Amino acid sequence: MSDTSTRSDAAELLSEDFATVIGQTMGWPPMAGRTAAVLLLSAEPMTVQQLQDELSASAGSVSEMTRLLITNGVVRRFKAPGTRHFVYEWRPDAWAGCLQHQLHQTERLRELAHRTERQGRALSEQQQRRLRDMAAYYDFMVARLGALLEDYRSGL
Repeated sequence: MSDTSTRSDAAELLSEDFATVIGQTMGWPPMAGRTAAVLLLSAEPMTVQQLQDELSASAGSVSEMTRLLITNGVVRRFKAPGTRHFVYEWRPDAWAGCLQHQLHQTERLRELAHRTERQGRALSEQQQRRLRDMAAYYDFMVARLGALLEDYRSGL
């Protein structure tokens, strides 16, 4: 087997593993995992057409999957100098971006927890306790995720 086909086989295995595990873990379609794998392994930024060809996917599917990966902090979209088309690449700080996204989501849930805790003052003691517990949980999570992100970034 040649070096090229070995890399292709390894890339295909990784892509399918990403499709399964990321899909199941994140609740995403398998195509999101495949798109993540292709971009993670790509040495150069890729156009929508290149992603379509690599993934055997429609433009709409590629657009939806890249948008999901951008939102989750691991991919960036930009126009390369001297080109008309946008390209996509795996962010150099993808894992920090992913953790930043998780922190942002958790901060939003913390805001909800504190808002509902304030609004729930007329509820039963049991319901109020549950709202306090939720607020305490999200306070804890935001503090820990923020510290993790800071530690991770300082180690880069």
